[in-house]
Amino acid sequence: MKALCIVILILVIVVALFLVGIHIKPRPFPPFPRSATLILNTIPLPDGLPKPVERFYQLIYGDNIPVIDSAVVSGRLRLRIMGITFPGRFRFVHETGKGYRHYIESTLLGFPIIRVNEFYLNGKGRLELPFGISEGPEIDQGGNLGMWAESTFFPAIWLTDPRVRWEPLDQDSAVLVVPFREKEERFIVRFDPQTGYLKLMEAMRYKSSGDKHKVLWLAETLKWGSVDGHFLMVEGSATWLDEGKPWAVFTVDDVVYQADVSNYVNAYGL
Repeated sequence: MKALCIVILILVIVVALFLVGIHIKPRPFPPFPRSATLILNTIPLPDGLPKPVERFYQLIYGDNIPVIDSAVVSGRLRLRIMGITFPGRFRFVHETGKGYRHYIESTLLGFPIIRVNEFYLNGKGRLELPFGISEGPEIDQGGNLGMWAESTFFPAIWLTDPRVRWEPLDQDSAVLVVPFREKEERFIVRFDPQTGYLKLMEAMRYKSSGDKHKVLWLAETLKWGSVDGHFLMVEGSATWLDEGKPWAVFTVDDVVYQADVSNYVNAYGL
């Protein structure tokens, strides 16, 4: 009987620590090194954009659109794993319009318990988790869509990359056409009718390797704001429609543009 009580007490303590631990935010990653002076080249805001698209770019950039070749975005997140939402932190490294690397740590009591390395480089996706690796054409397609959706951290790329174009849809929406190998993919992009800011991106995306059918994937911008003098999405979420709620919510702490990431984008970890 005494042994049973001890076991029950230990279980209660473990559960209590777990319930407390999933509400403790980790410390942010150290800021990524940045240049003392950053000068971005610009292009004029193009003519002929759909009205909600033109309004959006006027709001965040004005008449001059910066040319951003690389970005390192760091922050905290909430990540749902097997039905449980864990806190965590992330660092996303982009060669804009070309590829990315994600490093994510899910944490408990502020300490890492799961580390994720995800890549989309040279048109190939690879997701490395502690319990397996995912690759294949479906991962490639999802990685490409993820790369273009994450460009809400530097939306200038949707104008400065000549392979990308906007098509009109209605007064508050437009279609964003992006390249994928020899083909193209499309997002429906919805803008807030009151503020004019981008609110939601919708696309059909494969969920897992080997899937036969795509699922509607939603990338929602929850908040726009300024980080280190740059205006960008500072909080966003990703949702599979068949799950009904976000599997990840990202909040930005730090952003660095125009760093040399040619080696860093191929690395592992922080």
